[in-house]
Amino acid sequence: RNKSYRSALRTSIKKADAAIAGKTEDMEAVVNAAVKNIDMAVSKGILHKNTAAHKKSKVVVRMNKSAN
Repeated sequence: RNKSYRSALRTSIKKADAAIAGKTEDMEAVVNAAVKNIDMAVSKGILHKNTAAHKKSKVVVRMNKSAN
């Protein structure tokens, strides 16, 4: 079960990175979905809360840099 959650988490992060790189219209929605999945992984005990904070920060910083 944990393996499938972790795989889905990685996929959502990759989708967010692709949306950021492509500067798509729904970039913010995809990033929000990735952040939500990261938070769900913490609640299920798959990620440590500090690891999740690090991952969320990286995704949001990349999104903000591409918006400029």
